[in-house]
Amino acid sequence: MTMAGIAAGIDLGGTKSEVQLFDSDWKQVASRRDETPRDYKALVACVSDQVRWALDQAGSPLPVGVGAAGLVDARGNAFTANLVASGHPFPADIARAAAQDVTYVNDCRALALSEAVFGAGRGRRTVMSLILGTGIGGGVVVDGALQAGPTGTGGEYGHSPASAAVVARHGLPIHTCGCGRQGCVETYVAGPGLRRMAQDLCGRAMDPQEIGRQRHEDAEAASVWAVWLEMMGELMLTMVQTVDPDCIVIAGGLSRIEGLVPDLSEALAAAQIKGFDTPPVLLAEGGDASGARGAAFAALQEAQGV
Repeated sequence: MTMAGIAAGIDLGGTKSEVQLFDSDWKQVASRRDETPRDYKALVACVSDQVRWALDQAGSPLPVGVGAAGLVDARGNAFTANLVASGHPFPADIARAAAQDVTYVNDCRALALSEAVFGAGRGRRTVMSLILGTGIGGGVVVDGALQAGPTGTGGEYGHSPASAAVVARHGLPIHTCGCGRQGCVETYVAGPGLRRMAQDLCGRAMDPQEIGRQRHEDAEAASVWAVWLEMMGELMLTMVQTVDPDCIVIAGGLSRIEGLVPDLSEALAAAQIKGFDTPPVLLAEGGDASGARGAAFAALQEAQGV
């Protein structure tokens, strides 16, 4: 039995890869989930098989997008920490194995597009997403289209420099980032960075979710959270002063901390130049469907020449 599909998207993560088929109303009509292989050839085979599966379900050709963590460099090779694809022409190998062109999108950009068109940012012209997880990233969407430049690194906010004022004020050490640079803001505010910050400030191992839960009762958790919010306020202010978006949509594992959005809104307002407003900080609405749907929508836009 075939499904009426308009586009398909694959949400490829370090532990699972899920392909979803969407109809003309952008409702999911079919999906399949597989474990993410730890071998490159097997990884290409898995994703290309999911592409073919989506085409079989639709019963006709349709655009397919792949949303995955990491970047693609100028030579077409993947640069990613959570997939065994770094140094390989991963997008081209998927297309070759599937005998089908695919649109390869950074997962943070895919989520930004989904939230701008279908989620928390719908109805707004300029939407920025900020994903807070094991890393930090996002994307910029204007008039329903991702803003993409020649380097492909737009949205890598996590690799911008951390606020020197916050680092100096609290005596924080400078850490080497996974990207090879030092002092990236990601090393302080991503999940592992928040955990490290607790150790640096209090000499105490605390899980990020634990810090979030205990910030109103535990003095050390409260102090770590306050410094984290200072750093986050500076990061979001940089985003606002660079793009001046209509809203910032928050997603990722840390977004599940209760009361996060009001805290971030206050942190951004505290960082902003006095007398100027700030855009609303919103929680992503799409959940697990955002990545695949954003990749599928990007593939449809590319097929339509948008």
